[in-house]
Amino acid sequence: MTAAHEVLAAATFDPGTDADSVLGILAWCASAAGVAGVIITGTLLALQLRHGVPGEGAEYMRGLFYVIVGCVLATTAGPIVQFLGPLGL
Repeated sequence: MTAAHEVLAAATFDPGTDADSVLGILAWCASAAGVAGVIITGTLLALQLRHGVPGEGAEYMRGLFYVIVGCVLATTAGPIVQFLGPLGL
């Protein structure tokens, strides 16, 4: 094994427990943002701010779709990072 291979083998990035706590906080924030998005969309539906405007249902469903896609992305980010393992050069 050459010196370059030894340097690259030692250059793996292991963030440790600090990164786990930050990812946990971000996961809770993403969950809270998702719940808030669903509540806001439901409130707009209940108030019917655009009642009678053509395409109002599509506007609400589009907002709900964006909220759900954001929640799915935030939920799957942690397992994807764990699957990839330590980041090496």
